[in-house]
Amino acid sequence: MTARLEGKVAIVTGGNSGIGEATAHLFAKEGAKVAIMARREEQGQQVQDAIRQEGGDATFISCDIMDRKAVDSAVEKAISTYGGVNILFNNAGFGAGQNFPDEDDEGWDRVIKVNLNGTFYMSRAVWPHLIEAGGGAIVNMSSIAAVIGFSKNMYDISGGVPSSSYYVAKAGVDAFTRYTASMGGQHKIRVNCVRPGQIITPGATRGTMEDHVFKAMFDLTQILDGPGHPIDVANVVLFLASDDARFVTGEIINIDGGTPRKL
Repeated sequence: MTARLEGKVAIVTGGNSGIGEATAHLFAKEGAKVAIMARREEQGQQVQDAIRQEGGDATFISCDIMDRKAVDSAVEKAISTYGGVNILFNNAGFGAGQNFPDEDDEGWDRVIKVNLNGTFYMSRAVWPHLIEAGGGAIVNMSSIAAVIGFSKNMYDISGGVPSSSYYVAKAGVDAFTRYTASMGGQHKIRVNCVRPGQIITPGATRGTMEDHVFKAMFDLTQILDGPGHPIDVANVVLFLASDDARFVTGEIINIDGGTPRKL
């Protein structure tokens, strides 16, 4: 069986842990050369080394996606390393912050810069290279926070849910996905998006899902038993990045166990 990404070059932001790490491993197993981009160099190097030990091809490139110049430089380094790019997974994100109306300007700006600005910077930097390659695929990372409303009970149980800036940023990613998909068609660039729900990751939901009351509330509201795991998201990202999804663009896919739109 032919590897689904054989001969492709993929960039994965936030590829040093969680969903990004799982996706980087899966891309490499499917034949892609993977540029792992993240701020934490030690973790990124560990993922790079682990993929190489598995027989894959990966290179860690330090990058702060909040910094436009750093993004441009990192993309150029990936191009010089692998000769081009075919796939971008805009995975890097950050959701911690204060609840409205207590969220301060600094917290708001940071969350918007990481989740929304970073997606914009990376997509813009990669776009001309995808055109040069004759097309490609971008997969953006959203969240059910873009479309879900949490009740007061969820706030009380969890001690806080994602900040208002996170909701706004992820809704912006959804809109940006639809817009860039409409712009990419003429260049054979497909742009899609995933919206995870409760996924066990080191930097996001591990702490809350270890709270038995919080977990029980999600278990009662989800159609499928949860929570999910990074590989559950990575498998969908792989499909969207591969030629199996050649006729799929502008889509936003929920990976949430069937969570209702209000909790």
